[in-house]
Amino acid sequence: MTTQMFLERTFDPPISPEQALAGMQGGAWCLEMYRVTWLGSFLALDGASMVCRLTAADAESVRAALDKGGADTRRLWSGTVHEAPMQGTPNVLVERSFPAPVRFEDIQAMELAASCCLEAHRVKFVRTFFAADRKRMLCFYEAPDAEAVRLAQHGAGMPVNAVWAFNSLRVGAPIPRSP
Repeated sequence: MTTQMFLERTFDPPISPEQALAGMQGGAWCLEMYRVTWLGSFLALDGASMVCRLTAADAESVRAALDKGGADTRRLWSGTVHEAPMQGTPNVLVERSFPAPVRFEDIQAMELAASCCLEAHRVKFVRTFFAADRKRMLCFYEAPDAEAVRLAQHGAGMPVNAVWAFNSLRVGAPIPRSP
């Protein structure tokens, strides 16, 4: 069994997709040494925020590899991945946090009850990363833009910390070009 891990990062000054990929590729030896697999990253279009998805046999392997590689691991957490029945290509991320643990099913039910808000703004749910402590959630949507997701979330009464459009980064994939 593998452990799903998520690392949230911020950058000041912002970084480019090329810089993000170079950083991941430069640390690949360390990930390999600890048997950690990098599944990809999601870099905000403005380059100021990024979420990385990794797997390993245990959380400590991921923490050790990232620490050794010089990454700030204060916002590293384990969790589960929940895919939508109908897949899409996500391009917008919603960050949610909760003061007390929540049940995934309760948040899912809230969103399902307000699905007309998503449809009205042409927003399609794709997947969620849900923290093991049940106090953090990252939701991925396919949408015309981040504003459509922001409006849909507001209309649905969903808790939202931040909404941002992103580029998906993976080894071997073409580097996205900024518009």
